[in-house]
Amino acid sequence: MNCKQFNTIPLEEVLLSLGHLPTKQNEKEAWYLNPFASESQASFKINKSLNKWYLFSEGIGGNNTDFMKKYLNTSVNGVLIWAENQNFSSFQNQNIPNQKVEYPSKNYDILDVNEIQHPALLEYLRERKVGNQTQFLNEIHYRMKDKKYFGIGFKNDSNGYEIRNKYSKICLGKKDVSTIKNGSESLRVFEGFFDFLSFKSLDDFLEKEPADYLILNSVSMISNIKKSLDCYENIELYFDNDEAGNRAVEIIRNENENAEDCRILYSDFKDLNDWMIHKNKSLERQVKQRRR
Repeated sequence: MNCKQFNTIPLEEVLLSLGHLPTKQNEKEAWYLNPFASESQASFKINKSLNKWYLFSEGIGGNNTDFMKKYLNTSVNGVLIWAENQNFSSFQNQNIPNQKVEYPSKNYDILDVNEIQHPALLEYLRERKVGNQTQFLNEIHYRMKDKKYFGIGFKNDSNGYEIRNKYSKICLGKKDVSTIKNGSESLRVFEGFFDFLSFKSLDDFLEKEPADYLILNSVSMISNIKKSLDCYENIELYFDNDEAGNRAVEIIRNENENAEDCRILYSDFKDLNDWMIHKNKSLERQVKQRRR
């Protein structure tokens, strides 16, 4: 990734990766508390159309690179090294050695949608400990820039697909949340679909009542779900154990007294799926025994 590419990533997504969420926003702009210092009134503004920022309290501004240079107190090279290690949804690529970066927001064609059958995808699901949850997934074959790829597809509410395999983490089509309705007055909210699949794998062990499910597919979608939460009596939150997850939980709980932070289940791990992968083997045996 170079500076030009990094500066095309929405600054909102960059801030979100650092755990900062807007205090208010509209289609044209977003306001934040000062990311560089403590303050009680938002003075950091993003112009969404220009993807530029301005900090009124200090009279400075610029692009993504300028922001991260100040935020990390580093050089341009340091910023680019940091950016390469992030999983920005607007700049995902087929991370295969000696292969060019692919841009999922540009031209692509979905060639085939089937049940998951490819051995590599089935093995990947087994490695992630969710091999028994294929009913929620599809095998997607697609073409980008005259090259063909395939991956696990999880459909969202705008008929786009979150695509995953060992080498790829992209979205084909419009980015959106995924909802699964069961006519319940309870809702469970997950940051990513592997966390949702992990939860479903634990249904027998957790002995939870049926509920509706909402999968954000990116914590950046949190601003789009506020109205969706209003009609539920109980809300369970299963976010990542990081700054962005902390802020997302805080935002939802501030507006919904009936929302419960359920991360205590996997408090020592990055997320629910990470816990599933590394959890004690005895728990895994208990889950299998309850299914018999």
